Amino acid sequence: MRAVVFGGNGFVGRWLLKALTEEKKEVLSCDLQKDSLEKGTPYIQVDIRDLGQVEKIGLNGNDIVVNLAANQYHGVVPREGRREYFFGTNTKGAENILQAAFKGGCRKAIQFTTDMVYGKPQYLPVDEGHRQEPFGPYGESKKEAEKICRLYREKGMDITIFRPRMITGPGRLGILKKLFWLIRHSLPVPTIGSGHNCYQMISVFDCVSAIQCAINHGIPNGEYNLGSKNPPSTRALLQNLISSVGSHSAVVPTPGKLVKGILRFLETIGIDLMYREQYMIADENYILDISKTERELQWEPKYEDKAMIIAAYEEYMVQRSRQQ
Repeated sequence: MRAVVFGGNGFVGRWLLKALTEEKKEVLSCDLQKDSLEKGTPYIQVDIRDLGQVEKIGLNGNDIVVNLAANQYHGVVPREGRREYFFGTNTKGAENILQAAFKGGCRKAIQFTTDMVYGKPQYLPVDEGHRQEPFGPYGESKKEAEKICRLYREKGMDITIFRPRMITGPGRLGILKKLFWLIRHSLPVPTIGSGHNCYQMISVFDCVSAIQCAINHGIPNGEYNLGSKNPPSTRALLQNLISSVGSHSAVVPTPGKLVKGILRFLETIGIDLMYREQYMIADENYILDISKTERELQWEPKYEDKAMIIAAYEEYMVQRSRQQ
């Protein structure tokens, strides 16, 4: 078996390749870049938006495809052509990978999408059968990728779909940078809403272990949520972080509807403090039901939200010290 990891140079991909290599499994990283890969990791440069490039990899019946490649709300997101930005990689790219895989005889695939396919939670915890009404183009692009996966299931492929909450761990800070800057300077930390809602996360290492479980279970045809267990309220999470790092920041609640209205207005004039798919759920209780993943894949998350966010803050401080 060879694990062909698209997005292998990305956040989850790097840790997955490391874990699979330690298991003595054959791996291949497919990405536009390889700067973060461990030395010696097999690599092919490929743009998944180009079917011809994907077909040149030579996927075959001995391969398991893992698609982690995605355009997300990290780095620079173009203001113009935003839908094409997400759909080009997240939807068309996924389709190209499955088309090339199927043509070459590969029948096993794992696709990462996102919890953002759900939109506003209609009930808690959010299970895999929850209706899908994404707030924006990122979630929409992943929803369409899932539809393509189901079409290839009908052709005979086995495809496991994972829907993770916000992934955190060494190498990714994302929107947390703004939060950490406030805490570092002991400034007030506003929450959108009261802060009594839960905002669940998932460790990159728990994502990797979920993929390993799916492989060990033969790549089941199913959708699976990924999240932590028993997440605390946003307020409790922040207060614990502030106390743990010796900051004098205070958590300050704000009127959720008003703040979201202001963020929406700023977005219309070209100022993206947060993206719609981020701020629309910021004051919502948002907890994924992970019982199906635990039950069917014998998987269990090992990392708790409080520990994850403290580790992320410590990494932020290390990055700051290197920049000085």
